Amino acid sequence: MTVTWYQTVVDAHDPRALARFWCGVLDWHVLYEDDDEVVIGRDAAALPGLCFVPVPESKAVKNRLHIDLSPDDRDAEVERITALGARRIDVGQGADATWVTLADPEGNEFCVLRPKRTLLD
Repeated sequence: MTVTWYQTVVDAHDPRALARFWCGVLDWHVLYEDDDEVVIGRDAAALPGLCFVPVPESKAVKNRLHIDLSPDDRDAEVERITALGARRIDVGQGADATWVTLADPEGNEFCVLRPKRTLLD
């Protein structure tokens, strides 16, 4: 038996706006959009994707799952992503952390890491 990671689903107050933010971060595209979901990805055949679905409640606590991004230049990428609408947040990381923790426009945490080339870096 095999399994493939298809997509990650993100609850959102404004799925369209949040999907467009993440398209800007990842240089992805909106692949499908209606009132019940917005699906984004590199292209329709490149798995996994992200799916944003509407929920009435706001985010209330720290995420139990988050995305880590590995850019070529961490500081330049943090500057670019904050210009898109993210903000720096403190989740208890120390001053010596090699990553920067940000929150997307709806408060979902994610990290911008130092450059990495493998899952073991």
